[in-house]
Amino acid sequence: MSDDVLHILAEHKIKTAMENGEFDNLPGKGRPLPPDNLSLVPADKRAAYKLLRNAGQLPVEMDLKKEIAVLEQAVAASAPGEERSRLSRKLAEKTTLFNILMEKHRRK
Repeated sequence: MSDDVLHILAEHKIKTAMENGEFDNLPGKGRPLPPDNLSLVPADKRAAYKLLRNAGQLPVEMDLKKEIAVLEQAVAASAPGEERSRLSRKLAEKTTLFNILMEKHRRK
């Protein structure tokens, strides 16, 4: 099937759905879309990040950042001892992994 045929079919389905009122009760109807702040993401990775975000997934780096923040809070809240040492080691591992991933991105 050519792109033109697919385009025509898609346009027809959208028009039919609009005529049937299938878009009338969508959340946010009549309001502007929220800003898409991906300015800090490299241009060549924005589409991939947007797809991940829209699918409810985070890039590995963002998952690590969240884990690091949680571990930092846990270390700060824990009493000195074995548990704090375990959390501190885990925090150091996650931080090192994050730094390695960021260095790989910088080199690309």
